[in-house]
Amino acid sequence: MTAAVLTPSRPVSARRSGASLPAQVGLEVRKSLSTRSGVALVAASALLAPGAMSLAVASSAEPLSSPTGPVVVTGMLSVLVLLALGVLSTAGEWTHGSVQTTYLLEPRRSRVLAAKALAVAAVGAAVAALAAGLASGVLALFGPAVPFDGVGRAVLVVAIAGAVFALIGAGVGAALGNTPGALTGVYLVNLGVLPLLQTFKPALADKIDPGNAVLSLAQGHEQALSITILAVWVGVALAAGALVSRRRAVQ
Repeated sequence: MTAAVLTPSRPVSARRSGASLPAQVGLEVRKSLSTRSGVALVAASALLAPGAMSLAVASSAEPLSSPTGPVVVTGMLSVLVLLALGVLSTAGEWTHGSVQTTYLLEPRRSRVLAAKALAVAAVGAAVAALAAGLASGVLALFGPAVPFDGVGRAVLVVAIAGAVFALIGAGVGAALGNTPGALTGVYLVNLGVLPLLQTFKPALADKIDPGNAVLSLAQGHEQALSITILAVWVGVALAAGALVSRRRAVQ
């Protein structure tokens, strides 16, 4: 009887069956827009800028030399709402406990945060651009006659600001893991600390205030400094979110 010769089999490597990054980004976009709070924030953000522009046009009869300032200033009101959208996309999962399901489907936490960041950046940019576009339309229809050469740039800068502020909110939310705490923190800094700093230490505020950086970017002033300020805010927020959320225990 001939003995059978056994040849060693090659090791089989396990393949990940998780969704691709684009699919995860799409899922995160749907998650942000599928809740009542998410829909309310998007609607409020889209309508706040044109609403504020309507009030400004109705209460002022002074001629404007350029639409850039009014469009960016009213657009920033909508952009500030998008901070909350970013916070809810990350901290909301920890607050409501849905993070367990998220990490079961995709255990790589850095990939989850990357998908959330890309999703809120896309939604933030789209909603902010819509808000700025509607505000520009209100100004064109009901405001004083002004040259509209700078409208495209203003809308683009507001869209960039929407993505930036949504990313800041997502990073802070991931770092704190608590929705009320993260919301309080981001709005206290942007609506309390930075305006006070602008009053008492304007030179310092001009170097760190992201709102000022957006306005300077739209007006073509100190472009490199403005881009650096926004990039540092996003980088620090996302780095803190990635570092802390990677070490946080899921309960």
